[in-house]
Amino acid sequence: MAKTKTSPKSVSQQPPATDGDKRFVCVHGHFYQPPRENPWLESIEVQDSAAPYHDWNDRITSECYAPNGASRITNKKDEIIRIMNNYARMSFNFGPTLLSWLEDSAPRTYRMILDADKASASRYGGHGSAIAQVYNHIIMPLANRLDALTQIRWGIADFELRFGRKPEGMWLAETAVNRSVLDLMAQEGIKFTILAPHQCARVRRKGDAANNDGWLGTPDATVDPRHPYTIPLNDGRSIAVFFYDGPNSRAIAFEGLLNSGEAFGRRLVEEFRPPAAGVPDTAQLSHVATDGESYGHHHKHGEMALSYAMHWIEDERQACLTNYGEFLEKFPPQWEAEVVEDTSWSCQHGVERWRSNCGCNGGKPGWNQEWRAPLREALDYLRDTTAPLSEEFARPLLNDLWAARDAYIHLINNRSRTSTANFFEAHQAHELSEAERIDALELLELQRHTQLMYTSCGWFFDEVSGIETVQIIAYAGRVLQLAAKLFGERGAALEAEFLSILERAKSNIPEMQNGAEVYRRYVTNMRIGLEEVGAHYAISSIFRSYPEDGALFCFDVHRDSHEIFNSGRGRVALGRARVRSRVTEENENICFAVLHLGDQNLSAAIKPYVPEEPEQLEAFTHFSAEIGNAMRRANLPEVIRLIDHFFGNMSYSLTSLFADEQHRILNTILNRTLSEMEDSLRKIYEDHASLLHFLIESGIAAPPALALASSFAVNASLRRAIEADAYDPVEIERLLNRAETDQIELDTHLLGYTAGQRMKRAMIRLEAEAAGDVSAAGAIHSAVAIASSLRNMPFDVNFWQAQNIWNDLLRRSDKTYWTEDWKESFKQLGEAMNICVDQLVVEAGVSAF
Repeated sequence: MAKTKTSPKSVSQQPPATDGDKRFVCVHGHFYQPPRENPWLESIEVQDSAAPYHDWNDRITSECYAPNGASRITNKKDEIIRIMNNYARMSFNFGPTLLSWLEDSAPRTYRMILDADKASASRYGGHGSAIAQVYNHIIMPLANRLDALTQIRWGIADFELRFGRKPEGMWLAETAVNRSVLDLMAQEGIKFTILAPHQCARVRRKGDAANNDGWLGTPDATVDPRHPYTIPLNDGRSIAVFFYDGPNSRAIAFEGLLNSGEAFGRRLVEEFRPPAAGVPDTAQLSHVATDGESYGHHHKHGEMALSYAMHWIEDERQACLTNYGEFLEKFPPQWEAEVVEDTSWSCQHGVERWRSNCGCNGGKPGWNQEWRAPLREALDYLRDTTAPLSEEFARPLLNDLWAARDAYIHLINNRSRTSTANFFEAHQAHELSEAERIDALELLELQRHTQLMYTSCGWFFDEVSGIETVQIIAYAGRVLQLAAKLFGERGAALEAEFLSILERAKSNIPEMQNGAEVYRRYVTNMRIGLEEVGAHYAISSIFRSYPEDGALFCFDVHRDSHEIFNSGRGRVALGRARVRSRVTEENENICFAVLHLGDQNLSAAIKPYVPEEPEQLEAFTHFSAEIGNAMRRANLPEVIRLIDHFFGNMSYSLTSLFADEQHRILNTILNRTLSEMEDSLRKIYEDHASLLHFLIESGIAAPPALALASSFAVNASLRRAIEADAYDPVEIERLLNRAETDQIELDTHLLGYTAGQRMKRAMIRLEAEAAGDVSAAGAIHSAVAIASSLRNMPFDVNFWQAQNIWNDLLRRSDKTYWTEDWKESFKQLGEAMNICVDQLVVEAGVSAF
């Protein structure tokens, strides 16, 4: 665990930097994950490699993004004395696609990030600490001009939507840069970016151009990270660059510097140098830049080391914390620089990691990355071939395809009817019909996926069949599907040439063969249409109740009818529904039949129908009546015959479900079985408990079957008791004593997780009580009882989310509900969750106690 011992001094709000301050520290975190959404569902499906979390975004949020929004500093008793939002004191960028996921899936963390930017603006002279990022992390020097502009413009627009202001800086994916990219950024109003020191080609003092151009030495000898540089560009434009401290950044990422918060802070301030004799004392900036995931994901408790380092720097008045925008305003560059063309921070060969077998990889012995070049060639072919087809197709629909594509980010972020209407009002060539709108939206989706398929992570690692590379090939698969639909035979012909190029992308795994086989094995089965969405809806409707109008991934489903007939274990669901894509507005009416014979034995049939044609509705109504009659007679063979006759065949099954729903339904089926097993094992244990006690007292090992039944029964009973709404600490204590007496090993990981979730539920109820919800009355006493019980468990309980809610309640301005009894209980609650209440109250500036 990171060493985060507290300083004896209290910490107050740091005063704004002034011209008299000369020593400044800035820590930049590049927070980013590649987009992982299924291109057809716009949702991340379950990723088993991230277990026990749903997916890698979920896991890294738990380990890094959320903890940095509420990081702990503890005392020697390991009690929490400060909870701070690291984002408010550091400099940071978040990938737009990651922020979109956080907004939907982790709204509390998302709000912490936005709030931190506002707080940092107050702290740092009006300069928020968030900077923008090129949209989906493509390697900009390898992009054509149109794509590079779209990446910059989408990044800026997304930033403005989320943070409510224009970005001052922009992060380049992998810091990959050339002069042309910098010039495009400057044209779009970006003031600065951050690069690695080895990306500096040469420097000179401003005004030294007359002295043989004034350029100095080699990069290693001349670049000084402690001040910014100006890069002169075309037509009098320029952009500022901060070259980060390379050794210190590497120490954070790879050398364990985050093992100690104080050592981290000392390392940052050791970079300051006394002024040379006769040289005026100028401001110095000690700054580092790493993947933000270093703080908690790559290095456990790294966020705590960061918190402590920043507070130590302030407590001991070692320097002033700042961000790049504030420092740039107060201390404009006095030096000019040129960048080394086509370089990055993570490839010593420039940008070859994203187009050739340069040797930069994950290090698998004997593997090569010759597949990188044909992969890029295949994507370039797809982009460059669809571009003129798209322009031709767009001509009667849109005023300017590329202007519409740049503006499409506003629809990506907000697909409401108003937003869509405003978009078409600005970009349509004429009043579009419903069919033309669908065509235009599908064309823009094709263009969006040509951007997503260049996400840099697809080339970063060892193998063409890795999940990151499969992801970008899947985006290409979506491009091919849309091209075939929109451009007819010319679009359909693209797939063959695309795959012929991918065949040259040889896999390091013999059975994978090449990129074309990866496409066929993984991407082909991902491709869906509205019928497949309808099949998913129909099958899952057997196991869950949908509203008349509901959302299913990026689709809306309107239910026209739905009936379920039961006969013994057999069930049949019949229905009609309208499926509509919220992305492209494409829609289709379907009717369906689902036959479930218990457990995993399920078959379904789907076909389109036209509700405006009375004979089709009449035929389905007659079919439904026949199915009802057959089910009442328990004549399942007749049911199957009727379904086959009406639909042709039953071509869908549980395997047709999208991954998350398949997991959910299988868990539902399994849970029934497991519940029966739990009851049986619990009865076996209880019937033979006295025998087990006797064996233990006699020093005789219990037979494996009895030991297994005992372990399963007690752990299951404990889990249920902890989860119970009516929390009973006496029953839990009884079960723990029984486990100790019978020498039963506890499943500490599962029980610890369950206990943490139970405490979170108690705190959510407490929030409701604080908000005046009468139904939650008494929640404070219940929360205290649960916390007091859980803190004494013989396993670790993660109170992290519960502690955050306690801290939020402490800082609420409305405390009308804070009676003396409530305050005393609230204090006991904090202490039970290992919070040093008195000190946290002082830090929060709260006078309630």
